[in-house]
Amino acid sequence: MQAENVIGGFTLTDTHTHIYYQAGTPNLAEQMNRCFENSVKRLFLPNVDLESIPQVMDTVKAYPENCFAMLGLHPCSVGEDYKQVLDTIEQEIQKHKIYAIGEIGIDLYWDKSTLAWQQEAFRRQINWAKDLGLPISIHCREAFDEVFEILDAEQDGRLFGIFHCFTGSLEQAKRAIALNFVLGIGGVVTFKKAGLDAVVKEIALEHLVLETDAPYLAPVPYRGKENESSYLFHVAQKVADLHEISIEKLAEITTNNSIKVFNI
Repeated sequence: MQAENVIGGFTLTDTHTHIYYQAGTPNLAEQMNRCFENSVKRLFLPNVDLESIPQVMDTVKAYPENCFAMLGLHPCSVGEDYKQVLDTIEQEIQKHKIYAIGEIGIDLYWDKSTLAWQQEAFRRQINWAKDLGLPISIHCREAFDEVFEILDAEQDGRLFGIFHCFTGSLEQAKRAIALNFVLGIGGVVTFKKAGLDAVVKEIALEHLVLETDAPYLAPVPYRGKENESSYLFHVAQKVADLHEISIEKLAEITTNNSIKVFNI
């Protein structure tokens, strides 16, 4: 299946969505149709653990022209057995066509006790990406210092990708960009008190891509409800307004940025 009869002659790219949670249910087709109706035609799917790999691949199989797989181990899924889990994911990467390693990174919001494991898992997966010539999709929650420490050490000219769900300061944004990353901007940019809008306004569009992180972090006017990729339209409109350009132009720029990152 692929997008047809799309409203609007432009393409929005959701660079980070868990729409595959709907795999095997009627909700998947319903949500994908709403994506097409709202010009969201390219969706990149990061798994989070071993169990979610089949869901990602089933969704890609159902929508091969629109959905593209990433594989990695989410930091919140890093446990005592993380080495064995990474071994299995590495084997899965050899079996499937993927476009990034992700989502990977460090999360100190939920559990600080696993930091050492998270750091080691992050480093190992970064090296997969460098060896394969793939981007990484970084999950960073309350861990900018820890993430930057590893990126600084690992950046040898081969490391690139997306700071997924970027919510940092202007200084952190510039540091990420200097490390050869683009910023994934999602629903938080529409939140009045988040302050992300002020940061995004100061960042050149060449350094931005769009995302939903569905089913999380729904943008206004759906804040507090379950998110879905079709709501990317509202994120795009907000960023376009901040930069005082049309949504069509914003879609063109950010989709081209995603093409450069994912090479598709």
